[in-house]
Amino acid sequence: MPMNPEKFLKGRGAQKNVHNRFDRHVYEIRDDFLEFCRIEGETCDNNKTQYIPIFPKTIVNKVTSPDVGMSYSMNPYQGCEHGCVYCYARNAHEFWGYSAGLDFERKILIKKQAPKLLEQKLKSKRWHAATIVLSGNTDCYQPAEKKFEITRRCLEVFLKYRHPVGIITKNALILRDLDIIKELAKQRLIGVNVSITSLSEKTRRLLEPRTTTIKKRFETVKVLAANDVPVNVMLAPMIPGINSHELLPLAKRASEEGALSFGFTVVRLNGAIGQIFKDWIEQAMPDRAEKVLHQIQECHGGSLNDSRFGIRSRGEGKIATQIQDMAKLAKQKYFTGKNFPKLRTDLHAAHKDGQMRLF
Repeated sequence: MPMNPEKFLKGRGAQKNVHNRFDRHVYEIRDDFLEFCRIEGETCDNNKTQYIPIFPKTIVNKVTSPDVGMSYSMNPYQGCEHGCVYCYARNAHEFWGYSAGLDFERKILIKKQAPKLLEQKLKSKRWHAATIVLSGNTDCYQPAEKKFEITRRCLEVFLKYRHPVGIITKNALILRDLDIIKELAKQRLIGVNVSITSLSEKTRRLLEPRTTTIKKRFETVKVLAANDVPVNVMLAPMIPGINSHELLPLAKRASEEGALSFGFTVVRLNGAIGQIFKDWIEQAMPDRAEKVLHQIQECHGGSLNDSRFGIRSRGEGKIATQIQDMAKLAKQKYFTGKNFPKLRTDLHAAHKDGQMRLF
């Protein structure tokens, strides 16, 4: 139970806004003002989500990090209402002038022109097909997608131009678009990554307060696999003292539901996320907060974060090695003989050649 249930902000991961490192000024709501609002029965913060349209000139991003596992990504939304307290994407919200804390969950930036920008990219003579991942930063099937349907329209563009696309999500809303996804899968143009971090609903509600339930996520894996859509399950992040002990049973269940592979990372709390996570765990899990923070530090040389490529996501030391060994055992026990297919890029080239012959 939280240390103080009356002050714990239910339905959100972060419990406050943290200072934006790019902002010279500091804005804060003082505790005495919050107490005044409580006594007077007034609301100083209604905790509602805001949708803010933005108008980028491009939508496809080159991924330069060598250990991420993707070359290009695109994000129909910035910020994410799922509210996962550990999310590395929180730091990106600071570039837009917002906080990585509550702002990240409550101020969602909407790119309504994403399908048009994507089509321009895929039509370009200079573009050579390579898998574009939805989303490398924030979930393309977060709650905003139900309202705006930007991801669905982007998938229609990928299908039209016979271009490979990857999806990373923890939301069962992806099944709404199964009609398009099945057509892409028939041509080996899509791979789906479903993120599942725990078998415990109690843990899920604390770590990822506005995400799809664990049951629905496994059902999503099963339905996709039954429709010949290749699925990789992301058991990420593994957090010592919270969910790392679940890696083997999670991998087993994922394999049973039809996943072809799985990946994992050891949690790292870079940038503002360290402060957000520390504040959260001291309220959400006060009885084990100190132990968990120390174990995370043990995985990163005494720090909550390690930015070294190739090491940052796997960690070092005894605890990280134990997690890595469990992952090796899981692959041997549950995924032997299974392989996630490589997506096709030749169909897009053939499509463009065919289009050019029309002129």
